[in-house]
Amino acid sequence: MSTASLGMRRVATASFIGTAIEFYDYYIYGTAAALVLNEAFFPELSETAGTLATLSTFAIGFAARPLGAAIFGHYGDRVGRKAVLVVSLLMMGLSTGLIGLLPGYDTLGVWAPILLVLLRLVQGLGLGGEWGGAALLAVEHAPKGRRGLYAAAPQMGSPVGYFAATVTFLLMSTVLDDAAFASWGWRIPFLLSFALVAVGLVIRLKVAETPAFAKVAEERDTAKAPLVEAFRVHPKEMLLGAGMITVVYVMFYTAATYCMTYTTKTLEIPKNDMLGLTLVAVAVLGISTFLVARWSDRVGRRKLIIAGAAFGVVWGAVLFPLLDTRNYLLIAVALSGALLCMGIIYGPAGAYMPELFATRLRYSGAGFSYNLGGVLGGAAAPLIVTALAENYRPAVGGWFMSAMALLSLVCAMALPETKERDLELV
Repeated sequence: MSTASLGMRRVATASFIGTAIEFYDYYIYGTAAALVLNEAFFPELSETAGTLATLSTFAIGFAARPLGAAIFGHYGDRVGRKAVLVVSLLMMGLSTGLIGLLPGYDTLGVWAPILLVLLRLVQGLGLGGEWGGAALLAVEHAPKGRRGLYAAAPQMGSPVGYFAATVTFLLMSTVLDDAAFASWGWRIPFLLSFALVAVGLVIRLKVAETPAFAKVAEERDTAKAPLVEAFRVHPKEMLLGAGMITVVYVMFYTAATYCMTYTTKTLEIPKNDMLGLTLVAVAVLGISTFLVARWSDRVGRRKLIIAGAAFGVVWGAVLFPLLDTRNYLLIAVALSGALLCMGIIYGPAGAYMPELFATRLRYSGAGFSYNLGGVLGGAAAPLIVTALAENYRPAVGGWFMSAMALLSLVCAMALPETKERDLELV
């Protein structure tokens, strides 16, 4: 194997392993929020109010992500991609592990949910800096005609991290009875983060700085205020990019978080059965993410993203009617369709969003735009869908998902194709 091939394999591994670990951390919180955290930290609230309170702590992590993207993007564009990725991994992993050690409401009283919120804020800050750096690590090392393929590495961290989180919770809930799981079993997936972050650090510390940033640093062309300059130079890309990626968050976090709550609490489907059905959907997400990312090197990123958003407009309307059948096959189809929509967009987005921005502003521009979309789609969507489902009927929440997909479709259509761009000339 040539030195260049070995180097690219190391880069792909580093960008993948970090995002897999960090998304594992994030998804175990989402799964725990759907299944057990309301009882551990908000026991005095009604079931619906407790669910909304728990989802609000989930949303707080998303609200912190643009701030994390701004902070990490600033230093990523000024001192380099590699160093800030190490810090983001530490923040994410340690805060997740500490949630596993955090006593519940019965022990700490009101301080328990307060500390939970603070740890979620740290989680959000860390993940806000993670995606942009991991995507740039892959894209800026990759040859021009293979950026979609190599950018699939950090994108695959999402389904793999979610798969690992779901399997871990499934194992815990299978080997433990309900009382043990609610008491301490849910903490085990969080505590595993301490070991996982050590693995990620070892791998990331061995990766070199990207050639694109090294050239900017050598020419002393780094921006003094990258995020401010990104909004001045690339306002269209910043705002439309955020709108474009919103449907990814809407589909994923509604399917992964609210639908888990809805099916287990309202439809009374056993949680182990739902975790198993979710694994099918995650497999669809992983396969579609990789294949479409690779395909985008041939046919372009934009048209595939437009196709995925159009599919989301349709799928939002059929998601809850399929769930309401209580038929396991149709539930698997419902969740798989939502995550297929995500994969079609998420796969090419790993290369597409960095390609929209100049090298000296790329970490700040791509990272902030991506995480701003997360506030709209990941923080707000589960709360809005929950409120609509409780106050009207579940199908209304699905219509909201379709409306958000339509927003992403319009934004994608207003953006240019980027696959032929020379990153050093953007």
